[in-house]
Amino acid sequence: MQTEKVVNHIVSWMKDYASKAKVDGFVVGVSGGIDSAVTSTLCAETGLNVLCIEMPIHQAASHVTRAQELIAQLKKRYSNVNDARVDLTPVFEEFKTEVSLDGEKATVDMALANTRARLRMTTLYYHAGLLGRLVAGTGNKVEDFGVGFFTKYGDGGVDLSPIADLLKSEVYKVGEFLKVPESIMEAAPSDGLFGDARSDEDQIGASYPELEWAMQMKDEGKTAEDFSGREQEVFKIFMSYNTRNHHKMIPIPVCEIPSDFR
Repeated sequence: MQTEKVVNHIVSWMKDYASKAKVDGFVVGVSGGIDSAVTSTLCAETGLNVLCIEMPIHQAASHVTRAQELIAQLKKRYSNVNDARVDLTPVFEEFKTEVSLDGEKATVDMALANTRARLRMTTLYYHAGLLGRLVAGTGNKVEDFGVGFFTKYGDGGVDLSPIADLLKSEVYKVGEFLKVPESIMEAAPSDGLFGDARSDEDQIGASYPELEWAMQMKDEGKTAEDFSGREQEVFKIFMSYNTRNHHKMIPIPVCEIPSDFR
């Protein structure tokens, strides 16, 4: 990958999009992970105003530390970057008192994890509305178009997606080029939606390099029967997520009314 050209292309695309939208900058959620680190740095590279928002909800200490390190670095490197911290833990806890928590623990935990993401989306759009800016998404290609590893109307609710055509491995290359802090480059990817340090691989059952391979195999028309052992297992994991989360990757279905019904 020609990393410098890719970075310049994304930055130019973002500036052009903001200009056409008649806004002066971006709002981005910073989690302490590689995707939000790369996205926020790309936003800063545009020279437009950038607000980086930390939104902890019972967050693992390591995530908080990395997010704060990134924000400090960005503010030192770029004069157009500001930050805010919105502790959503009390909001989340109050929400839990108003809804039913009956049901299987795994189902309730997942519903609450998605609620965290949606509270963060609401917070980002609140600030974007106040400032007249765009919400920049942080999803990569594997998450957004491979396994659908994001929350619909949560971290999937954005105005533009700067890195959604980059595989996870390519995001790391861009991160290295942009001098993202080592602590973030070396950290295991995690969505941070469960209040602990579980990684994406823990949840999915396959690593990002494995998922990238499976995504390529699918694009080449392969099926599970073409593989054996770990490769078959990984391919089945990928296809299971891809099938179940397909609804996240397509436009909202619209029931079109036949013209002769009108």
